[in-house]
Amino acid sequence: MIFEPPLIRATLIRRYNRFLADVTLEDGSEVTAHCANPGTMLSVNMPGSAVWLQRNDDPKRKLRYSWKLIELDEGHFAGIDTGIPNIIVGDALKAARIPLLAAYGTIRAEVKYREKSRVDFLLSEPDLPDCYVEVKNVHLRREGTLAEFPDCVTKRGAKHMGDLAAMVEEGHRAVLIYVVQRTDCDHFAISADLDPGYAKAAAAAKAAGVEMLALGTSITVQGITLASPISVRSVG
Repeated sequence: MIFEPPLIRATLIRRYNRFLADVTLEDGSEVTAHCANPGTMLSVNMPGSAVWLQRNDDPKRKLRYSWKLIELDEGHFAGIDTGIPNIIVGDALKAARIPLLAAYGTIRAEVKYREKSRVDFLLSEPDLPDCYVEVKNVHLRREGTLAEFPDCVTKRGAKHMGDLAAMVEEGHRAVLIYVVQRTDCDHFAISADLDPGYAKAAAAAKAAGVEMLALGTSITVQGITLASPISVRSVG
């Protein structure tokens, strides 16, 4: 995925109110940017950090800037827009670039299923079981090169686990893809201490046959693409 229009550099003053962040542009002016991330953003919300924004001149939008990236130590980046993983996974599915799912030719996004739920992608192919794919954004890092999810309690995420497990029980296939939107991590785990309920739901889903895959990303100020799978610590 290429950033268009190109991103511009700024400095983070503070992130607050879930979807808002104050930043200083390189000309010294202070603006409020949209922050498409409902989590705590632990480890990617440090005041004084260099961040990258995308400008939007649509007159219908109240905020002209959207926060996309934050610079990390040693030249690394993290993506903070939780909508991007769905975009890059969707592109990869259509191009058959995820080997685990490359056999499926029909990809539909945002399909209703179960009770008041939508699956990110429903894959189908003759002679194969339908495959329900849920995508999660990961940007939490607390130690070493370990990426973790979630960064706060997510009852919605736990519900998704139950929904996917139910699909497996009905004879379908279910895959949960964790997209690690930072370039300084090489393995992944569930953050059970931050959300025991999600960890319990994840263990139950895996036991029921839900497949779990963590994918790294390549991130530059020009764009973001999926990279190779990274190892997943045992769930449950």
